Amino acid sequence: MDFEVVDLPPADYPDAGETAPDFTRPLVNDEFWEDTSLGDLLAAGPVLLVFTPMDGAFPATYVWQELTDREFDGVQVVGVSISTPYEHADTIRDRGLDECGYRLFSDPANGVAERYGIVNDLDGMTGVTEPRPAVFLVDADRTVEYAWVAEEWPAFPDYDALEAAVDAL
Repeated sequence: MDFEVVDLPPADYPDAGETAPDFTRPLVNDEFWEDTSLGDLLAAGPVLLVFTPMDGAFPATYVWQELTDREFDGVQVVGVSISTPYEHADTIRDRGLDECGYRLFSDPANGVAERYGIVNDLDGMTGVTEPRPAVFLVDADRTVEYAWVAEEWPAFPDYDALEAAVDAL
């Protein structure tokens, strides 16, 4: 692919040991969606919160391909992007996320990324933002156990480090 790597400005995000911000957004699976909070999910156990650009963008496609090829036992894998519930339902089916039990939060206004300090302004689109790629492993009491946030675009997490963090829970 022919693209330019772009350095992103510093981000002020919740790091390991800090409290993850709670939020409520439509949570989408392959059949329906409903407003759900992060706190609601955490009542069932730790959450691997995966922020990606909009569905269909190559970084999002690559991240979900990598994550579906790995085992993340004992955690709920949940994505967040600016895509609509309809786009998420298609992505869940097309990428096989439903087979892994993965779900996606729809956040078209990018408010969750704002709360997490990881907003990425889209070049040439005044006022339009998306989350920068990021991953937060959040335990049941909302403590961030692992955090990775892209410092350039495109960038991808160290998936082996992510698996190790999940295994260490």
